[in-house]
Amino acid sequence: MHLATLLRRIRACHLCEEHLPLGPNPVVRAGVGARLLIVGQAPGTKVHATGIPWNDASGQRLRDWLGLDRDTFYDEQRVAIVPMGFCYPGRGNGGDAPPRPECAPTWHPQILPLLSELRLIVLIGQYAHAGYLGRARKATLTQTVHAASEYLPRYLPLPHPSPRNQMWLRRNPWFEVETLPLLRARVAIALADDGATEVSAQKTTRRPASMRARKSRR
Repeated sequence: MHLATLLRRIRACHLCEEHLPLGPNPVVRAGVGARLLIVGQAPGTKVHATGIPWNDASGQRLRDWLGLDRDTFYDEQRVAIVPMGFCYPGRGNGGDAPPRPECAPTWHPQILPLLSELRLIVLIGQYAHAGYLGRARKATLTQTVHAASEYLPRYLPLPHPSPRNQMWLRRNPWFEVETLPLLRARVAIALADDGATEVSAQKTTRRPASMRARKSRR
């Protein structure tokens, strides 16, 4: 299947419509030439309303972390944005609800094989860590992020850049000193033209760890 055809199917998805307080509005961006994949949580209300991923304060911080301007960040032929949940899931305890569990297992294994140029997958927040790292993640999000270099060259795990995480950033000053320079360097390499650290096709087409486990239990 061509990527454009798959994206049309995704944007017409009503799989979990009955559970979505604002109705379905899948927000996903990808091009066949994308070298960087960003896997986040799920759209918030502003992203739901605009259809533009990371179009909020969290997105501003994320672009700063990555060292990317808006034009590069939103260039689908360079950066793919495929969250764990494509639609706004509603409110939960103290914030947005988790991504709907139907979404990533249904669509991610179909999208990733079509992104053959990927060089780096940035995993943002606990749901992306769980979905892609599976048992390889550490006991806590903090430990997983602190061990970011262990998951290279394929993955680089991050905390969520939400303003609500300001306390976490203050408590973990090593993130700015150690992880952000590593992140920016790996993003620059991924988007460079030499292809020095391209993720192999075999790796990018494999089903993420916890999704493989979930499928095997059916």
